[in-house]
Amino acid sequence: MELKQYWLIIWRRAWIPALLLVVVAGVSLLTYQAPPPAYSTTMRFSVGVKPQEVEGQYNYDSYYAYLASEYLADDMTAIVSSQAFAADINTRLEELGSSARIPPGVIGGVTIAEKQHRILRLNLTWGDPAQLADFARAIVLVMQEDSPKYLTQLGTPGALIDVIDEPSPPAAAPPSLTQRLNLPVRLLLALAAGVALTFLLDYLDDSVRGRSELEALDIPVLAEVPK
Repeated sequence: MELKQYWLIIWRRAWIPALLLVVVAGVSLLTYQAPPPAYSTTMRFSVGVKPQEVEGQYNYDSYYAYLASEYLADDMTAIVSSQAFAADINTRLEELGSSARIPPGVIGGVTIAEKQHRILRLNLTWGDPAQLADFARAIVLVMQEDSPKYLTQLGTPGALIDVIDEPSPPAAAPPSLTQRLNLPVRLLLALAAGVALTFLLDYLDDSVRGRSELEALDIPVLAEVPK
């Protein structure tokens, strides 16, 4: 089938995809709810392993310490998403006099390990800027004061975690990609469904609309009445 014939099939029932587009756009606009505001903060920590010293000399090259630091930074991304880490943060929040509580896993979903530079960067998003600031303060305290127990679990009790960048002030987070593409994707699906429906109706329609359709059935055409 030629492209011209495809276009004619769609053009005969162009009102179907157009109607679906209007209906989907109208329902989407009527049911639209603005997403709740979200705020984000970022902080960075250096994770390092100090070479072991025996009688004034290191017993292995500093290269291996750097390599171990990279693995440790990677392992810490799993630690920050644990329930124990969230419990320590909530304990610090209580000590700071904050009523906010952070659920487990909130940090883990937005944690990025930059293993090339042995840097651990934490990005945290929350709906309340005041609570987010409390969360950031508590995370820094846990990383600085409670990290030895996590480092011991990872087999690196002598490791060091230092703050490189203090938590940034809570800033409004832009809409997510899913929120921005929600309406365009709906309209695209409605258009695709409308086009598919036009081809289905054309397939079920046994009307004859042109000479080519008769000739395809081996029926000779003696004459045509022009439009």
